[in-house]
Amino acid sequence: MRIKHVEIENFRLLRKVAIGLEERTTLIVGRNNSGKTSIAELFRRLLSERTLAFKLEDFSLGCHECFWTAFDAFRAGAESSDVRGHLPSITITLDIAYDVDAPDLGPLSDCIIDLNPDCSEARLVLTFGPRATAAETLFAGIVAPGEDVAADRIALFRALGSRLPAAYASSLEAVDPNDPTNRKALEPKTLTALIHGGFINAQRGLDDDTHRERDVLGKVVEVLFQSALTDPLDPEKRTTAEQLKAAVEQIQGDLHVGFNAKLTSLLPTFDLFGYPGLADPGLVTETSFDVDKLLNDHTKVRYVGVNGVTLPETYNGLGVRNLVYMLLQLLRFFREYQASPAAAGVHLVFIEEPEAHLHPQMQEVFIRQLDQITSAFVAQLNENRPWPVQFVVTTHSPHMANEARFESMRYFLSVADGDGLRRSVIKDLRQGMGDAPAPDREFLHQYLTLTRCDLFFADKAVLIEGTSERLLLPAMIRKTDAAAAGEPQLSSQYLTVMEVGGAYAHRFFDLLAFLELRALIITDIDAVKPNDKGKHMAVPVADGQFTSNGCIKAWFGNAVSPAALLAKSSPDKMTGSRRLAYQIPEADGGPCARSFEDAFILANPERFPLGDGDAAALAYEHAAEQKKSTFALEHAIEHTDWNVPRYISDGLRWLAQGNPAPLEPPPAVAVEIVAGVAGVAVNVAEVGENG
Repeated sequence: MRIKHVEIENFRLLRKVAIGLEERTTLIVGRNNSGKTSIAELFRRLLSERTLAFKLEDFSLGCHECFWTAFDAFRAGAESSDVRGHLPSITITLDIAYDVDAPDLGPLSDCIIDLNPDCSEARLVLTFGPRATAAETLFAGIVAPGEDVAADRIALFRALGSRLPAAYASSLEAVDPNDPTNRKALEPKTLTALIHGGFINAQRGLDDDTHRERDVLGKVVEVLFQSALTDPLDPEKRTTAEQLKAAVEQIQGDLHVGFNAKLTSLLPTFDLFGYPGLADPGLVTETSFDVDKLLNDHTKVRYVGVNGVTLPETYNGLGVRNLVYMLLQLLRFFREYQASPAAAGVHLVFIEEPEAHLHPQMQEVFIRQLDQITSAFVAQLNENRPWPVQFVVTTHSPHMANEARFESMRYFLSVADGDGLRRSVIKDLRQGMGDAPAPDREFLHQYLTLTRCDLFFADKAVLIEGTSERLLLPAMIRKTDAAAAGEPQLSSQYLTVMEVGGAYAHRFFDLLAFLELRALIITDIDAVKPNDKGKHMAVPVADGQFTSNGCIKAWFGNAVSPAALLAKSSPDKMTGSRRLAYQIPEADGGPCARSFEDAFILANPERFPLGDGDAAALAYEHAAEQKKSTFALEHAIEHTDWNVPRYISDGLRWLAQGNPAPLEPPPAVAVEIVAGVAGVAVNVAEVGENG
């Protein structure tokens, strides 16, 4: 069985989202503060053994108006049931797919309440909602609003923060997927019996510390020891663990020789992971002599040195330590599942930002290696009995996104949700772009697999045609920003630049729209006219009858002429969040270039004395004599005093505006620090993922 689909309402940025999970690995990508951490935190709470509870801060900020509306109704004397109807709830809906022919569905059996023989999914709904007495508990005794509504709202929500735990409770129900009215109450522990969770947090405590060693790996070994003591499948490991325990109690004098030798045997041989580029680092254990606290504080992993000297784990690089830590944690999760007397039906493992400290090649391999590691555990450690694990990996790494299957990615996007509020939108690349032509979908899949996936992490994008534009674009951005002092600066925004060529840029239109990414496509007008044999030949713009540029033809139609293109207004060059930029005259009515190089020449006539005659034709001829890369490097490095062609500067200024609105670095952080030192009160706006 596996978790197939999840719906979440009113938790932080996850105001109302749905996400499908892959059978093995789902990769969550997106910009910062788009809700990726929120979903991991939500499942961490769902799958803990503690009673599920949320604080007021966990509710989406968009829900606050619901609390205020409920308070208004309470103040007006409405019935308690009507007041409760206005109060928001945090709800999580899980659709779990199962094999109808499986001999034993374990805890899931109690969750299947439909009578449809063709239905192979069970639905669980967990709700954190108001109790029957919520109205009185939340609002009784609060002073009615006066003239200062803003102050009264602050007073209300300050009171709600402490009253919410008593007014709200969690409940779990099985719901018929075919009939939402058919429901069955379940014990909350049913969820943790059915789904076992594992979490590798983004903050893994690997940082070097000269004053106190961080023995992070040793903590994992402690868990391996405990799971070995109760391992029902491997009597050898269980015997080894019992011998270790006896060794501590009976042979204290031989602690370092006997105990540590046996404890080291529980560490995996790193050949098991088959991770390319990772040689066996030669891990051994060293336990300080403190029997009472042996497993709590004194189990450490050391690296083999020379002359009998072992080295602390902090003496290795952060990248290797991060990788070793994650691999040991995966083994720990597997061992815990394996040692559980009543194994859960689904093992859901979240891995946050695995790319930390890893070089790009290791990042690219990590996603693919998850499947191979899982297969190795099953084959070598579990007698080919399956491990029903699903991985959810959150990342900011385009290298990992490149390696993942296109359809396995879920793109998190933060959008406006009312005045000053934000909420998450989740784009499913398995289901999205369904209207795009099949050749375009295949091209994008191949392109993003072969190159990079920066689009999933940037705020804005520039698609360019060739080498010259790519080499000179950074300088052109600096120049256009400098000429627009006081306006949004593109150089301070998260921008990705992709060289796609004029023949392929239009194939990105559907993806850009799907990602809701503001994008500028810089391309060439590419004027042509037919010769005597009917073949289209490149000509200056003034002589052109058509364009050979695939992107422009996709935008305006195949029959559009260069003259018609020059007559287009700025709004004509925009659609949705995309804008097209092609050559236009530097001054209205002046000569127009055909490509970037002759446009650059016409924008800088003092640098290129062309002589008398048709300036556009002369610039076209001069540009044809230039080697593109040499031309670009010369003006990027040696001769930097030049003007940006008008069509590019207009496009870059458009790109600098608009959503996501450029934000100045928040001064509140510095203000808060200073205020803390000075002992004064400040009003610092809340930031982060509680949107």
